[in-house]
Amino acid sequence: MTTMTEASVREFKMPDVGEGLTEAEILKWYVQPGDTVSDGQVVCEVETAKAAVELPIPYDGVVRELRFPEGTTVDVGTPIIAVDVAGGAPAPAEQKPQEPRAEEPKAGEQKPAGSGRQPVLVGYGVAASSTKRRPRKGPEVTVPQASAPVQPVQPELNGHGTAAVEPRPLAKPPVRKLAKDLGVDLATVTPSGPDGIITREDVHAAAAPAAAPEPVAATPAPVPPAPVATYDAARETRVPVKGVRKATAQAVAGSAFTAPHVTEFVTVDVTRTMKLVEELKQDKDMQGLRVTPLLLIARALLVAIRRNPEINASWDEANQEIVVKHYVNLGIAAATPRGLIVPNIKDAHAKTLPQLAEALGELVATARDGKTSPAAMQGGTVTVTNVGVFGVDTGTPILNPGESAILAVGAIKLQPWVHKGKVKPRQVTTLALSFDHRLVDGELGSKVLADVAAVLEQPKRLITWA
Repeated sequence: MTTMTEASVREFKMPDVGEGLTEAEILKWYVQPGDTVSDGQVVCEVETAKAAVELPIPYDGVVRELRFPEGTTVDVGTPIIAVDVAGGAPAPAEQKPQEPRAEEPKAGEQKPAGSGRQPVLVGYGVAASSTKRRPRKGPEVTVPQASAPVQPVQPELNGHGTAAVEPRPLAKPPVRKLAKDLGVDLATVTPSGPDGIITREDVHAAAAPAAAPEPVAATPAPVPPAPVATYDAARETRVPVKGVRKATAQAVAGSAFTAPHVTEFVTVDVTRTMKLVEELKQDKDMQGLRVTPLLLIARALLVAIRRNPEINASWDEANQEIVVKHYVNLGIAAATPRGLIVPNIKDAHAKTLPQLAEALGELVATARDGKTSPAAMQGGTVTVTNVGVFGVDTGTPILNPGESAILAVGAIKLQPWVHKGKVKPRQVTTLALSFDHRLVDGELGSKVLADVAAVLEQPKRLITWA
C-alpha cells in the first residue's frame, strides 16, 4: 500500500453513519484517482448494517488513492480514500492501515516497545490518554529496554543496578478481597480479563484443588483427523451474511430470546374498509396520494393506541422500568433487495389522513430504492407488517427490538361470511398481534387487537373514536 508522506495529503476514514456501527461495505466508488473533488461531494456509497448511505468528502483536492475496492467490508475508523489538498493545512500524523488486534500478553510478559491499543471507532471507545494509569505511591520503577526476552526467574535491574519492583497484579477490590478470603496469592494467578486484569473466575480456578496428574501413555493412540466439511460447489451457493441481512438476523434472534412473545389472532370482515379505500381514491383531498388498505389499517392501529396508550411502550431492563411513549413512530416492515428493514413514520399519531398517506408513500418508495437512511429506522415504537401482499393469510411476527407490539396483516380475500344472518361473499382478512408479555398482559393485547378489528369492520369509528 502506498504511504502518504506529503503534508498536503488528507485521509478520509470510514465514519460511523449510524449509532455505534462497527463496519460498512463499500458498494460503489463515484471517483477515481486523479479526479478533483470538492467539500461535500459524494465520493462513494456504503452499506451498513442498517441501510445504504452516500458518503461526502470533507476536503477540496485531488484523489490520490482509493484504499479499498468495491465490495470490501471496512471497519469504522479505517482510512478509505486519500486526497491531495492543494494549499490545505498540514495533514494529521500518518496512520498505518488498521491491522488485526495483537494478542494480549500473558501474565509476566511485557508488551513490545511501541505497541499499544488499536485505534478505537470514530466517536466511540476510550481516548488514547485514558489508558494511562494513576501513579501509585512508592519508588518509581524504571523498565529497562532489553532486546532479549525477559526471564521470569531472574530479577530485572533498573538503571541504578538495583532490583526492579515487580508490578502489582491487576484486580478490582472485590476480587482482591475474594483472593484474601480464599488464601490465594494474586501474584500466582493467571489473568484472563482485558488488559491483564484478574477476574473472580481466575481466583476460583486458582483456589480449586489441583487434579492428580494422569499417567502419560508411552505410546499415545493416534487421533483421527476431524472430518472436513465439504459441499457441492456445482449445486450449492454460499452467500456471506453481512449488511442488512446480518443486522436482521442478530435483531430477530435477540428479540425472540429476550422478549417473551405472545401472539393473538382475529379474522375480520373488511368489506366496508375496502369500499372506503375506493371512495378515498376519488376524494379531492387525497388526489395525488397513494390510497391502499395498509393506509387505513395503519390509521386503525393509531386509533387503537390512542384508546390503549400502554401498548405503546418499551421495557427498560437496566432500570427495571416500563417506558410509556406519548408519541407514535409507526414502523412499516419493508422487503427490499437488501433484506428486511423497518423504517418508521415519525409522530404518526399527529398526522392527518392525507399526511399519513404522503409519509407512507415516501417511506415505501425510499425503501424500494434502497435509500432509507439509518435515522429513518431508529426510534420506532410500534410496527405494522403486511404479509398479505404475498398471498399469506397471516403469521406470528417477531417484535422489532425495543418495541412492545407488532401487527401482522394477512391477505384480503373474498370468502363466505355470515352477514346480517345470511351467508354472503365478503372481503375478509386475518390480523395477528404479537406483544411483549413482560409489559403487555393478555387483556391489554386483546383490547388493542379488538379495537383494530372493530375499526376495520366499521370504518366510521375512525371518526367517532379518533
